[in-house]
Amino acid sequence: MKHASLPERIRRVGTALGMDAVGFAPATPSPRTEFLREWVERGYAGEIHYIERRLEERIDPRRVLPGAQSLIVVGLLLPAPSSGAEGAEGDAEVSTKEGAAPPTVGHIARYAGGDDYHDVLLDRVRALEAALPELAGPSAEAIRSRSYVDTGPVSERAAAERAGLGWIGKNSCLINPELGSHLMLGVILTTLEIEEDPPQADHCGTCRACLDVCPTDAFPEPYVLDATRCLSYSTIELRDAIPEPLRAAQGTHVFGCDLCQTVCPWNKSRPRTPVGDPLGLRSRLEQREDWTAPTLSWILSLDEPAFAEAARGTALRRAGYRGLIRNALIAAGNAADPALRPLVERYANGHDALLAEHAQWALERFA
Repeated sequence: MKHASLPERIRRVGTALGMDAVGFAPATPSPRTEFLREWVERGYAGEIHYIERRLEERIDPRRVLPGAQSLIVVGLLLPAPSSGAEGAEGDAEVSTKEGAAPPTVGHIARYAGGDDYHDVLLDRVRALEAALPELAGPSAEAIRSRSYVDTGPVSERAAAERAGLGWIGKNSCLINPELGSHLMLGVILTTLEIEEDPPQADHCGTCRACLDVCPTDAFPEPYVLDATRCLSYSTIELRDAIPEPLRAAQGTHVFGCDLCQTVCPWNKSRPRTPVGDPLGLRSRLEQREDWTAPTLSWILSLDEPAFAEAARGTALRRAGYRGLIRNALIAAGNAADPALRPLVERYANGHDALLAEHAQWALERFA
């Protein structure tokens, strides 16, 4: 690596650490980050108050790290889903005895159910950050830097787009033409001056698959997401009751939603080409057996200690026990599976007002 450029040296170390993509962008505001101000003013952030609290820092990375000149953006491709672990409602298959109706499955987002990607990726991003002084060489001044994986006031997708890792699609996800959109992103802010990568062109064209498949019409216009209508918001970020107009559209989703990515041609039209798994990162992200096509009866049978054990070290902890049960009760009502009625009735007669209200709604759907 002695004669390689600084960007190439950093990219090689990132690849050795298991990253599928590494890019570089200037640490300045962009039209994408500037739009955040209008996005919040429209009310699309809902109760995600941490965005508004540090909005100006999200717009201008130099407010996060004074003197920052560059963004190093990395992407790690999620492992391919196990059979039945992803897709639209009804895609999952669960083996049953011959002649028996299959149990109803609760759908969870592809990134959940394995080791929490925040922990898996952040360790490697910090390792890359620690290597920067040696990679920059003795002529570089004292380097300051900070690393984030959805853990700070940084807009990872905007940074990734600007660093040439892909383009922001109509579903507001970053799309890489070779890897698709199931990329977990990490960002390093640094005072190093690094040559930026050229951005990629938007290749969505006239396609509307992601907009048309959204069950809650969460896209008021292409490229703009109203988080308050997105199932990933209502089933994960929202702590109170899920608005009734969104409940029927939730179907059997119990944690997040991947529909707008599942139908994307860029996730279907070509094989994914990750760099391999030299450090076992991708295998850590594989969904555990418990969370591969989990049945609603199993989820609704969990108590808090059992949930804590099953969700230990996963992103599912974000929703919490009450959140997951609340979501599963809505899913049960939408499935109207008679086998679930006794479990739903137990919550309807329980002491938790939030769960009782959602259970009563589910029972009305049974009728």
